[in-house]
Amino acid sequence: MNSNLNSIQEEGFRLLVNGLGTAGAVNFLRQFDSGSGNYTEERTKLLEGATIDEIAARIQSRKGLGGKL
Repeated sequence: MNSNLNSIQEEGFRLLVNGLGTAGAVNFLRQFDSGSGNYTEERTKLLEGATIDEIAARIQSRKGLGGKL
């Protein structure tokens, strides 16, 4: 069974590279990285005590909208 999974993985990667190119295939696969840390804890600390208006202002600031939605 393990060799079957390996051959499926190899064939899938070959198809990705053929369809997207090497860089595109790697970028596609990076989307599925599980990352590290605890998203929920980090988000809770980041937004602790923030109002909806403050969060909206942060978003607008990062988007460079200058307060316009």
